[in-house]
Amino acid sequence: MNVPSTAALGASFTLGGHTLRNRLVATAHATAAVADGAPTQADHAYWHRLAQGGAGLVITGGTAVAPESTLPRRYLTEAWRPEIMDAVRRRAEAITEGGAVAIAQLVHLGRETLGAGTSYPPVSAAAVRSPREATAPHPLSAEEVRRVVEAFRVSAANSVQAGFDGVELHAGHGYLLAQFLSRATNTRDDEYGDRTTLLAQVIEAIRSEIGQHPIGVRVSVEPGENSGLGLDDLVELLPRLHAAAPFTYVNVTTGVRNTYVPGMATTSPPLLSSVARLRAASGLPLLVSQGFRTTADIERALEAGADLVGMARPFIADPDFARKVVAGDERSIRPCTSCNEGCRTFEPTGSCSVNPALGPPGMAARPAVPLLLSRPGTGSGDGPVAVVGAGPAGMECAAALARTGHEVVVFDGAPHVGGQIRLAGRAAHRSGWLKLIDYQRSQLVDLGIELRLGTAPDSAELSEYAQVVLATGAREAAVSVPGTLPTFRSADFLDRCADLGPSAPRVAVLDDGFGWWQGISAVESALAAGAREVTLVTPGNGFATGISAENRTQLMNRLAGAPLRVVALSTVTATTDGGMRLRGVLDGRETDLAADVLVTVGERRPWRPDFTPVDGQTVHAIGDCVVPRLVAHAVAEGRAAAETIADHAS
Repeated sequence: MNVPSTAALGASFTLGGHTLRNRLVATAHATAAVADGAPTQADHAYWHRLAQGGAGLVITGGTAVAPESTLPRRYLTEAWRPEIMDAVRRRAEAITEGGAVAIAQLVHLGRETLGAGTSYPPVSAAAVRSPREATAPHPLSAEEVRRVVEAFRVSAANSVQAGFDGVELHAGHGYLLAQFLSRATNTRDDEYGDRTTLLAQVIEAIRSEIGQHPIGVRVSVEPGENSGLGLDDLVELLPRLHAAAPFTYVNVTTGVRNTYVPGMATTSPPLLSSVARLRAASGLPLLVSQGFRTTADIERALEAGADLVGMARPFIADPDFARKVVAGDERSIRPCTSCNEGCRTFEPTGSCSVNPALGPPGMAARPAVPLLLSRPGTGSGDGPVAVVGAGPAGMECAAALARTGHEVVVFDGAPHVGGQIRLAGRAAHRSGWLKLIDYQRSQLVDLGIELRLGTAPDSAELSEYAQVVLATGAREAAVSVPGTLPTFRSADFLDRCADLGPSAPRVAVLDDGFGWWQGISAVESALAAGAREVTLVTPGNGFATGISAENRTQLMNRLAGAPLRVVALSTVTATTDGGMRLRGVLDGRETDLAADVLVTVGERRPWRPDFTPVDGQTVHAIGDCVVPRLVAHAVAEGRAAAETIADHAS
């Protein structure tokens, strides 16, 4: 009989002789705060803060076992090198001192280069080309495979000697160990043609080195009928692998490179319906992960038979995620939106769009400076602060100010909070942004902040405040296209597309050439509204070129088979009642395109209310009303403005 879910979530669990304080796991990820293959002080600080947040088990990722599995920028930890053990030891201590059990995940990328120009040739079980790479890999000889086994042994020994409680072998996401497990990539006819042999040898070699310390195996359900490593394969392989080489736990996730970090279109945990089957297939402690965001889904997984539930990005967004879930305080969790922006760029290290407290190495927070529009007065700045605009920047600023004891009044001319992000979140497959808006709104309510919606304050009303913060966002400019075809700005179209769909079966979208979400959302929303035919016209050289690789791959998978045509290197010069005239930006050739409506993606331009500060009044501007950018900038500048005002008052 299962333990009641609410009790199970916060219950301790014994894993390989180690006691976990609860069932929540921070699964393998990394922030790339690594220099020359060694973790930095910023890396240690990140893991310590995360562990303090209450996770029972913390698994560190981005740890390579061999030189040929590294990247030129060397932001993966190079676990085989004994000279970096002091840095690895500080990472392990950062986790264990924070109260969590520490596991190092070890990986060999094999044929997957992550799109980088690697210094070594990619390798695999056989010369089978990855759909994510331009060339086939070098097939490893039996002797080279044995060297891979040795690389894992050495790296595991180094990790445990440095203080990690155990290791996890990454045999998922299409990396090398998964390539040997897969029917599609392991076409060998030698001893390693048995798909479990390599992984079993790796487990045995590590066990001989680290004794009874936990050894976990991460596997992933790969998508597609012919993936070679689907759920049926894993159900068959896992018991056989454990019989050949016993290990401590299994961590099951989904996807391969560019799909294993799901975007906003994935709205529920993909493996939730498969937990019972995975439980029946394995007597091992079962960790399931990917897409878990809510207490309800975590509890469902535990009720279905999972022993542990793992997440990565939610801990990046809010390192206190586990503590808040266990305490039943889900409302206060700063939510991961699955935008895949900051956390997937590593420029220079991973960041988070919604978490302004996560800064690059050497900085305590994401760098941000509010724009000062009028000089501070001679007074102390005491009294209520007016925040004009209830989008992500304004609400972040207001909440941060209230936490320092300031009285805050938030104004917005719209009847609801959220600004343009609320509209973006209404687009097809982009509802993740609404989680941020809901969280920020709840923070305003819980902090007792006065919110005046549907009212735009005038100069006289604002003159009552010594401190004013403008967070009024941006407005999309209209694109001038002569003619008679019904034409809408992309923002207006998103607001009306559900009503326009039946009367506009042929939708054309004129992108601005930057390949960002305004045009993409117009396309997907038109299709969701029932458009029979959608054409995206862009002066750029392709579709969706401005978004991250993960988001682009998943977008293309969603659009497979859709009635979408892309006309690149072209623009619209004129429209008629039933169509438009296109012109190639290179050759100038003109063609006609039938359409019922045209959607244009215009420049986003800052917008601020027309008012004159009174004497002694300090005015700051934040977010898009300074320069239109990303949510990350809005949230960070909202927090920075609050800190600036609080510092002045003190």
